[in-house]
Amino acid sequence: MNISTFNEIKYCQFDSFPHEGIAHGIFMRHGGCSPTPWNSLNLSTTGGDSIENVVENRRRVLASLELDPEYFFDVWQVHSSEVIIAEKNKGSNQPYTKADAIITSKPGISLLMRFADCVPIFLFDPTQKVIAIVHAGWIGTLDLIALKTVKKMECVFGSRPKNIIAGIGPSICVTHYPVGDKVIKKLITMFPENWMDYVKNYDEKSHLDLWKLNKYILERSGIINIDISGLCTVCDKGNWFSHRGENGKTGRFAGVISML
Repeated sequence: MNISTFNEIKYCQFDSFPHEGIAHGIFMRHGGCSPTPWNSLNLSTTGGDSIENVVENRRRVLASLELDPEYFFDVWQVHSSEVIIAEKNKGSNQPYTKADAIITSKPGISLLMRFADCVPIFLFDPTQKVIAIVHAGWIGTLDLIALKTVKKMECVFGSRPKNIIAGIGPSICVTHYPVGDKVIKKLITMFPENWMDYVKNYDEKSHLDLWKLNKYILERSGIINIDISGLCTVCDKGNWFSHRGENGKTGRFAGVISML
């Protein structure tokens, strides 16, 4: 990934994504107006930050990509496998839909999601001109939200997976992601043939590799071009919000993608 700076705001972009016709970024925690413990570019009110701070931070995020701060679409993220299509701008005052993946073919709509250890997945079909953003924690990952998003791009917009570019963004790495028996049992159920490929043992605990597992799921959907950031939110809490690394007392960073 490459890092760009706008004033005090820093954001990462996938090297494999084109520089023309599309704007995207995964935003570090700097350059916002939120106080500690959400300092400073926090995009969520769920942890206690004020709505005024979050709205201003969202404005700064979208403005840094030269996108209209009022023309965006976001959802109420609930660790589901629900995928929705954005046909028009949601705006600041519209009710939220519960979902964890958004697709659009409409230029100018900025798809926005929030993260703090879960996996951001960006998808772009340059042939059919379709974009998507996915929020994949362990629940969404094991419920195949990435695969379901690709399938909806196929069914609704005629996308062919071999043409889709995918990016797996900054999130928790396997070293910092111990999981319990419930997760391992679900993993075995979903991937009985190769579940051990996505588990490592540290200090007699099972750790789940969300990066490797989501890459496999995307490959299984037919995608060839997959870019993995390799950036861990827990390892680098100075730049990223991390729910686990900061014991839940933290903010959420933004992921944004838009066709121009």
